[in-house]
Amino acid sequence: MTETTSGPARGSRSKSGNGAKTAKAAGAGKGLRMERIHTTPGIHPYDEVAWERRDVVMTNWRDGSINFEQRGVEFPDFWSVNAVNIVTSKYFRGAVGSPQRENSLKQLIDRVVRTYRKAGEENGYFASPADAEIFEHELAYALLHQIFSFNSPVWFNVGTAQPQQVSACFILSVDDSMESILDWYKEEGMIFKGGSGAGLNLSRIRSSKELLSSGGNASGPVSFMRGADASAGTIKSGGATRRAAKMVVLDVDHPDVEAFIETKVKEEEKIRALRDAGFDMDLGGEDITSVQYQNANNSVRVNDEFMRAVEKGEKFGLRARLTGEVIEEVEAKELFRKMAEAAWACADPGIQYDDTINHWHTSPESGRITASNPCSEYMHLDNSSCNLASLNLMKFLRDDDQGNQSFDAERFAKVVELVITAMDISICFADFPTQKIGDTTRAFRQLGIGYANLGALLMATGHAYDSDGGRALAGAITSLMTGTSYKRSAELAAVVGPYDGYARNATAHKRVMKQHADANAAAKRMDDLDTPVWAAATEAWQDVIRLGEKNGFRNAQASVLAPTGTIGLMMDCDTTGIEPDLALVKFKKLVGGGSMQIVNNTVPKALKRLGYQPEQVEAIVAHIADHGNVINAPGLKPEHYEVFDCAMGERAISAMGHVRMMAATQPFLSGAISKTCNVPESATVEEIEEIYFQGWKLGLKALAIYRDNCKVGQPLSAKKKEEKAAEEAAPATTAAPAEKIVEYRPVRRRLPKGRPGITTSFTVGGAEGYMTANSYPDDGLGEVFLKMSKQGSTLAGMMDAFSIAVSVGMQYGVPLETYVSKFTNMRFEPAGLTDDPDVRMAQSIVDYIFRRLALDFLPFETRSALGIHSAEERQRHLDTGSYEPSVDDVEVDVEGLAQSAPRHIEPPKQAPAAKPEVVAAVPAPKEAHTSTELAEIQLGMSADAPLCFSCGTKMRRAGSCYVCEGCGSTSGCS
Repeated sequence: MTETTSGPARGSRSKSGNGAKTAKAAGAGKGLRMERIHTTPGIHPYDEVAWERRDVVMTNWRDGSINFEQRGVEFPDFWSVNAVNIVTSKYFRGAVGSPQRENSLKQLIDRVVRTYRKAGEENGYFASPADAEIFEHELAYALLHQIFSFNSPVWFNVGTAQPQQVSACFILSVDDSMESILDWYKEEGMIFKGGSGAGLNLSRIRSSKELLSSGGNASGPVSFMRGADASAGTIKSGGATRRAAKMVVLDVDHPDVEAFIETKVKEEEKIRALRDAGFDMDLGGEDITSVQYQNANNSVRVNDEFMRAVEKGEKFGLRARLTGEVIEEVEAKELFRKMAEAAWACADPGIQYDDTINHWHTSPESGRITASNPCSEYMHLDNSSCNLASLNLMKFLRDDDQGNQSFDAERFAKVVELVITAMDISICFADFPTQKIGDTTRAFRQLGIGYANLGALLMATGHAYDSDGGRALAGAITSLMTGTSYKRSAELAAVVGPYDGYARNATAHKRVMKQHADANAAAKRMDDLDTPVWAAATEAWQDVIRLGEKNGFRNAQASVLAPTGTIGLMMDCDTTGIEPDLALVKFKKLVGGGSMQIVNNTVPKALKRLGYQPEQVEAIVAHIADHGNVINAPGLKPEHYEVFDCAMGERAISAMGHVRMMAATQPFLSGAISKTCNVPESATVEEIEEIYFQGWKLGLKALAIYRDNCKVGQPLSAKKKEEKAAEEAAPATTAAPAEKIVEYRPVRRRLPKGRPGITTSFTVGGAEGYMTANSYPDDGLGEVFLKMSKQGSTLAGMMDAFSIAVSVGMQYGVPLETYVSKFTNMRFEPAGLTDDPDVRMAQSIVDYIFRRLALDFLPFETRSALGIHSAEERQRHLDTGSYEPSVDDVEVDVEGLAQSAPRHIEPPKQAPAAKPEVVAAVPAPKEAHTSTELAEIQLGMSADAPLCFSCGTKMRRAGSCYVCEGCGSTSGCS
């Protein structure tokens, strides 16, 4: 186990107004007294868990090539395969294959946690070495047990020799000068190179309707967006093959706002024209780079004056950038309509509500909030950054002995205090991409604590995502999180001093704290789950007001709700950020390779909370496994359907359901929420207008819309592929008669009514079963029946379905050896000893079944090549060194060879020339590689998610970004 800690303060750090000397002087020997939450004195958290070694081999499903391989990595036994794969491939430092490469989660956590402890001790955060040790152990425990995670830059950089950048979110600024614009290009490029994203507001740049000092017309911000877009498309984020993440904002009163709104609409029309002309315009296609403005999210910053003009049907003035005078008046409703039409057509622009954002601004005397990061959750001063961390809410759900549930508000608050302390310490040693960003961040110390797994928590507690009870619980948790964060910030201010900008902004900061407290007091309490959390939040806000008045605050900002893409997978979360569940059926990766389809673990918990008995739960879960939804599930009351509504499917949550959830949590956040509201393809422009309008009425800070299939630059759905194939197959009416096309397809050969068969009883790891294998009278194996467990159980149903699928495949000509090569060595429980002398050990029931079938029906040469031998053959190998029998032992059985030979199906004969016909090709069976693809197959729909540039699997939405469940790559904030 290696220990790497940060060295002496580097260049830009020494300029900190809250550096080591200042902090120690302010602390005057005080320091925090740390409290144990999970750990035991004298016992290290690592010693309380069971560790195991695993092999991580990640492949590209498209061509089978290996993307990443590291064997023998060490993780706790309760970590999932997916979490192990992502942490090993993304976060372990050192060249793969070298002795310097990290190979244990202990090394990774120690590298980060010991760096934090060392910086905390150097800067006077702890009252004693014992408190520093408690901090280290508690932080290690929380990370080890997936209770929370820092954002990805911390795992990438902290404790290494490279610059220790801890922030994922940046806001830049640009002024109305060529020098500033060129600086913008450079600064943005450096941030992209480091693997992060940035946002900025272009509204200071003069419009194309204004004059330059030389007398000519200005270019306008839209023209300069082209250069920045080209730069972002060229500089791959973090040296990887994914797009850079950026946000471009323009104020609604800018004279070029209409051109800004239409930029992506026009480009989308260009994409469609080029696609129809035969160019490759899919996301990642070689021709998509010829289209502009595709590397940024665009948002219009609207103010209350404009929204009131929309509401009343009045005119609205567009203002010159230098003088502020109105140079043009437009109909506010028409401009608002154009925004909605553009969002309907291509998902851009989003909307940001300027007056609401600045109403909650803690530091207005130092400048307005004009922009956000690419995912819209971080909003603060220009040239600033925010480091993020997110808590796994499911770790705080308790079940008592009577089966009652509660949210552990007390432990949650203690973990929030621990995490906020660590996040603030990180600013003491962090490096930043530019001097301006470093200066602003150290002066205001913006933090972004948040959470993941809200959707899973609500479902597990029997709350519909779109319900008053669900919103009350979400609001209470968010209020407690932010209130506790500011309470700890005030306590830190007493120890190491308030942030540098606090004195100038004290009145405004305390006003915003009062606004949060008032919103907490006014919130509606609903049931036994949220009421205690509200009570804890109320107490926390009272402490915030009291301690803030006395000490001030260490941090200008405390909380946001980020996408939690990669780190959500690291924590084994079912849902990301504030999002609901994607679907009720998901993939689970298995140790040793392969994956299996499972019903979400939260579904049984929800059914138990709703009062269903174990037998009913089993039947409902079996129905969900078969159908992918709860509609008509046996015994499930229709009034409980809404608890299981998801982001996709027949009972998808409405767009306003998402908006109302955002509104329930927004008053309790320092920043905003990364979230996109998906609407169906049938949604109208009027519906999008209403969503944007209600977002303003409900007090949101930002909002984005995505209409299904509105963009061309995305993977073609199955429906589109079929339509395209039909178009290509159809003969043109004006062309000469097309040559006859015959496409061969397999023909199913059914077994006769009477067929020979073998029935085998077996036991695998204590699980008993029966297998019946029936053959064609003259042509090998044709069907398999499997009987496991009691009739009606999930296992019995799955084995029935599996045997039918295998049987149909063999009747269409799939050779038995293909199944044997695919299913042997698949590992899952039950596994272990069998009662078959030829197969003494099996890694799973499926492994045993196909080994037995190979022994019974495959010729020796075929199964020997697959490493499958009988007990007699293995004994012969021990005695003679060869598995094959000697010539004297062989008796030629012609009929037996015919039985075991692989079956070949002749293609159908060509139709007579006088009767030309086109035989439609049977589409290849779909194969799912992620939960998104599985949901599409289950629900018969297509999600507009891009393919992962790293491993090729379809990504799923996480906030305003996308995350790959296969390798953890994200399209934005990590």
